[in-house]
Amino acid sequence: MTVTFPELLRFQDLALLVLRLIVAVEFGASGYYHLRDPAGRAKSIGLSPKATGALGAAEVLASVALVTGVLLQLGALGLILLGLGAIGKKVFQWRTGFWGKDGYGWHYDLMLLAMNLVIVTTGGGKLVFRF
Repeated sequence: MTVTFPELLRFQDLALLVLRLIVAVEFGASGYYHLRDPAGRAKSIGLSPKATGALGAAEVLASVALVTGVLLQLGALGLILLGLGAIGKKVFQWRTGFWGKDGYGWHYDLMLLAMNLVIVTTGGGKLVFRF
């Protein structure tokens, strides 16, 4: 492998941990708000309150997986599926563009999807809880 800064390769696991934590905070916060007010959030995203609660629970559980490293790849894969659903809703139902009005397009969802793809394909690195 040819790299410009080979000395930085020793920080791969730390970089993957930071990536996992950032993704977990984003989805964990979203899930928390879905669970805290499923009826209110359901109106804003166009789902039923039950579906919004299930979405919130999935986001929180996947976030826990990313933080701890327990079932990490399954958690990231689940978030990829949720991200595809969000992108599909924005593209086909809400008809928002890539950037969207006021920045509410699906560019952000695509970035999170790519971040989760890195986590799935690398196993999230070695910095995980060991049981």
